[in-house]
Amino acid sequence: MSEGSSRVGQLLWQRPVCLNWRQEMEGALYHMANCFLLLGFMGGSGVYGCFYLFGFLGTGYLCYVLWGWFNACGLDIVLGCSLLAVACLFQLVHLVYRLRKDTLPVEFTILYKTLCQPLQVPLQAYKEIVHCCEEQVLALATEQTYAVEGETPINRLSLLIAGRVRVSQDGQFLHYIFPYQFMDSPEWESLQPSEEGVFQVTLTAETTCSYVSWPRKSLYLLLAKDRYISSLFSALLGYDISEKLYALNDKLFAKFGLRFDIRLPSLYHVLGPVAQDAGLESEKNDEEVCDPAVPPPQALPTSVQKTTPCPPHPAVTNPLAPHSRARVSRSDSGVVGEDSTSLVLEDFEEVSGSESFMDYRSDGEYMR
Repeated sequence: MSEGSSRVGQLLWQRPVCLNWRQEMEGALYHMANCFLLLGFMGGSGVYGCFYLFGFLGTGYLCYVLWGWFNACGLDIVLGCSLLAVACLFQLVHLVYRLRKDTLPVEFTILYKTLCQPLQVPLQAYKEIVHCCEEQVLALATEQTYAVEGETPINRLSLLIAGRVRVSQDGQFLHYIFPYQFMDSPEWESLQPSEEGVFQVTLTAETTCSYVSWPRKSLYLLLAKDRYISSLFSALLGYDISEKLYALNDKLFAKFGLRFDIRLPSLYHVLGPVAQDAGLESEKNDEEVCDPAVPPPQALPTSVQKTTPCPPHPAVTNPLAPHSRARVSRSDSGVVGEDSTSLVLEDFEEVSGSESFMDYRSDGEYMR
């Protein structure tokens, strides 16, 4: 037992003595292999770092195989380094497969760089959004309609990628939709998940267009599952709707020479598509105001039943006088799926009654 322990101690603590040193060099393959291994172990992390690492390691082990075959003439060196080189090769093949599997189509890659990368959206979250629309890019031919007013149901959310779409109502042009803008953001925001509705505007492609579309139910499930994606869509949709409102405001400025504040609730009511119903109510109110003190004809004697002329409308001198134009709220309009793009611009000229929104020079004066 003591002999065995002394032998082990001799092997561990005493350095073996080299009797004969080789005079010739190992060759360039051996030193090249060491250089490749050094470069490989300097690789970083991530997918491309793994490509760097296993690429240089595989090349270094291949140099060891050649050195063991031509110079060292050692079968163990050839077999061992061959196995290591094959393992590195398989790892590279696996990395290529993962990259091809996770690669997005060209349209979605451009969409990410244009819309989501400036907002620092994680790539994994973006892939979930793309997976929700099944990675499909749809197309619209020139003059093909995406939605028809009063007919097309609101069952999806679409984002225009290329082309230009014209928005109109009752044949009247409202505004354009340009690339990387939502095509139906106001309709999407106008409905609750349990509600159904139809478009109040017509969307027609003016050029050849391409767009991506998310089904309504699938997108609602994704938004309910991921709060970050829900916040992202809320921000994008809010910005898109404000851009559409400002586009309409610019058109009003060009027409009337006045720039209004889109935050005014009065502007919303005046521009709303319920202006015709409000006009009918205003006419009815005018008739009642015209003869407020005259009782029904049946209550008067026969000799007094004469047509009382309606006095002319007095000049607007009292600022507290009530508006003759009826204000119909959005919830009472009865139009499901009504949106901010369904604005009838001609209502500015057809406002009935003694006062209208266009009688004021500014929105601040109107609010006073």
